[in-house]
Amino acid sequence: MSNVGIAAAAPEIANNLSRPVVRGYWKSVGHRLRYDYVTLFFLSIILVIALLAVLAPLLAPFDPTKTSMINRMKPIGYRDFMLGTDELGRDMLSRLLWGGRVSLMMGLVPVFLATIIGGFMGVVAGFVGGYVNMAVMRTMDIFYAFPSVLLAIAISGTLGGGTVNGLLALTLVFIPAMCRVAESATTQVRNLDFVEAARASGAGTLSLILHHVLGNVLGPVFIYASSLISVSVLLASGLSFLGLGVEPPTPDWGLMLSTLRSGIYVQPLVCALPGVVIFITSLSFNLVSDGLRRAMDVKA
Repeated sequence: MSNVGIAAAAPEIANNLSRPVVRGYWKSVGHRLRYDYVTLFFLSIILVIALLAVLAPLLAPFDPTKTSMINRMKPIGYRDFMLGTDELGRDMLSRLLWGGRVSLMMGLVPVFLATIIGGFMGVVAGFVGGYVNMAVMRTMDIFYAFPSVLLAIAISGTLGGGTVNGLLALTLVFIPAMCRVAESATTQVRNLDFVEAARASGAGTLSLILHHVLGNVLGPVFIYASSLISVSVLLASGLSFLGLGVEPPTPDWGLMLSTLRSGIYVQPLVCALPGVVIFITSLSFNLVSDGLRRAMDVKA
């Protein structure tokens, strides 16, 4: 290219370089997450924990429920027991791997169900308003008035122990919070100009909710739901610790922490392993939720 051509193209090149890059919303969210190394690090920890739990049948060296009174409370690194044994001689590594399946299920399933049920009730209450809103939200306020821990204990104690009852108790605890978030977001969206324009054009209630309201409500609901996963893991572990959650001999991190109390003065490191795993998992979900909130905040 001649010098004249280069000189003619220089202003256009300069304009292209100075022009800001315009991205869509979800591309902007992905771009922010790509450079949020803290969130990516803890997300990788969650993925590793989930992968280990899914592959527990292949990775666990022993049957997690097989007892051996000869090998009770062995230390970390004892013979074939990489992480030692518990109070009944069961392999700790195997029980931690299998316990991850139950603990992650107890953390994810209640939040998912509460998001579907509570989100639906909140969207309907917020969009319809009036007596429907009053009836739904005042009912939710009755449950929301109790601390989540006490409410979970009360519901689980009334229903009895077990995995299914524990899932039901946690779901009932989270529904009021999810309903309130969805109702608040829907109330803010329903009177915006684009919703009014769609209503004036003849769109029905269902069409308005599905095509105009729901897309703007999913963001806040999803962010809040992701923050509840860490709470759900802790509550589920607490219920199992109190004997109101998963029943033995099913391996569960909270139940393991409870049964190992008797051996804390014999093998403190072994007894602390379930608590360490609960802490790391809950912290990882919490920090990933914070990263998602920052990435999805359009005002940032």
